Amino acid sequence: MTTRLRRSLPEAALAGALFLACFVAVHHWFWARGNIVDWPSYQQYGRAIVDQGQVPYRDFAVEYPPGALPVFILPTAFADYPSAFANLMAVCGVLLAVVVAVIDRRAGLYAALAPVLVGSLILSRFDLWPALLLCVALLALLEGRDGLGWAFLGAAVAAKLWPFVVVPPALVWSLRRRRPRAPLAGLAVAGAAFVPFAAIAPHGLWSSLHGQADRPLQIESLGASLLAVVGHPHVTTSHGSQNIVGHGLLAALFAVVQVVAVIVCWLEFARGPATRERLLTFSAAAVCAFVAFGKVLSPQFMLWLIPLVPLVARGRRLPALALLTAACVLTQVWFPIRYFGYAESFHLAGVVLARDLVLVVLFVVLAWPLSPPARE
Repeated sequence: MTTRLRRSLPEAALAGALFLACFVAVHHWFWARGNIVDWPSYQQYGRAIVDQGQVPYRDFAVEYPPGALPVFILPTAFADYPSAFANLMAVCGVLLAVVVAVIDRRAGLYAALAPVLVGSLILSRFDLWPALLLCVALLALLEGRDGLGWAFLGAAVAAKLWPFVVVPPALVWSLRRRRPRAPLAGLAVAGAAFVPFAAIAPHGLWSSLHGQADRPLQIESLGASLLAVVGHPHVTTSHGSQNIVGHGLLAALFAVVQVVAVIVCWLEFARGPATRERLLTFSAAAVCAFVAFGKVLSPQFMLWLIPLVPLVARGRRLPALALLTAACVLTQVWFPIRYFGYAESFHLAGVVLARDLVLVVLFVVLAWPLSPPARE
């Protein structure tokens, strides 16, 4: 057991217990009203595989990458799928809070607040799974276990693609530490997830991946909220969400901005020393750029940021946490209870736009170059 792990055990245990308390809380009070759940889709995937012996991507379409399939399949062993899935996410959440606490003892306490920060959606979304894999990867890299870290990073990318934005900083980290072979472990794990389906169902797998990149502006994204405030654009349902159509140029513009913002984070990390503080800060900044400027900004995306932002450089940690907390609170103003009011008539469009702009400011705070003392 490493010294860091021994020293963080009390805080890690407290973080895990706090997460469970918050997880129980969101079953009650206002969080219990008007829930919008995703678990029926997960159950459909899991039952098709387990009960009908169907092959994902070949026999039926799957919206998510192969690394997500284990958390869809496991709850099928229980009669009550939604409860089993929620309990699985509780386990992931406890482990996530513990891992964050091991990286930084105080940060784990903020990560443990995830259920009350995002609300009841945490019960029926699987985003804690890739978030957990990514944080374990970061912990392993920081502890000098680069091969293990890259294996978990490959698994995180296979689970929900977005952790790919942390790959370039992690690559710089390992190369600076003269461990050039370590990334091969991540490539092997990701390959083990993708290659079998690429071989037996290339079209289905490609359709799943391409469908994510080809989505229109989802109504809660920055581009869509701008349109909602200044006008009344047409809304249609596709790709499992409500989207604004007929604004392809704006969608393309935000896709470019998203890519540029992520690359800025990569370059800023690469041009300075590969320190622990900088790796955590610019990893969080890259994820924030991906969230803030993307064509899709679902409420559960807050779960990607909650374990990462409390780990950033101390000089910007408090303002970053204040901004993230504000973004989470603003999200709960309309989701889930007033979501369809916004989708149908753009009620509270100003609140949605305010949340999106808070995330933009959060990105600026995270991506701003670290001061010379912090670099030292």
